[in-house]
Amino acid sequence: MRTYPVKHTVRPTVDDVDRVTVLTAAPPGRLVRVLGIDPGSVITGYGLIESDGARSFHLAHGHIRVKGNSFAEKLGHIHAALGEVIIEWKPQEVAIEQVFLSNNAMSALKLGQARGAAITAAVSRQLLVAEYAPRLVKKVVTGSGSADKKQVQTMVRALLQIVSAVQVDAADGLAIAICHAHSRRAPGVESLARRRRSRGRGLRR
Repeated sequence: MRTYPVKHTVRPTVDDVDRVTVLTAAPPGRLVRVLGIDPGSVITGYGLIESDGARSFHLAHGHIRVKGNSFAEKLGHIHAALGEVIIEWKPQEVAIEQVFLSNNAMSALKLGQARGAAITAAVSRQLLVAEYAPRLVKKVVTGSGSADKKQVQTMVRALLQIVSAVQVDAADGLAIAICHAHSRRAPGVESLARRRRSRGRGLRR
């Protein structure tokens, strides 16, 4: 996990973020609000949870359909739109997915730049930013580092008790937030999926 220090504050304005908000209320207590970001140059997904490490509670999720006449404008849109999410929800920490290896160098470059826009949106607002490898996110949430997106969606909904469907990029954002909450409590411990299955077996005895 890599973290970034922070400096100053910027305040852009953007209103075209597709989102779903406040489906589950978190109980009072020592909770940390985490924003998970799944960066992309076409669609950027995000999810917000509150967690004490052992339990996580869904607050909101959504996806940003990136707009702009040039790639530079698209990066500015990612930065501004996530800035609006941060202003509205006031997360205490931010988690983002690392760049994965790709045979398409241009796609990897664009993804890296989209990540940079997302990271600066958080860092410019004095937020801690942590990075996680895609395989680790999948392993924590589903128990398998090679899980597909459908499996991630299913487990995210189960772990956060979300009844309605969750858009795929938003589900990835929630998964990244869950991974961060889980990792900050006890790095290297068993996956949440395995712990969930173990509890289920215990209840059936």
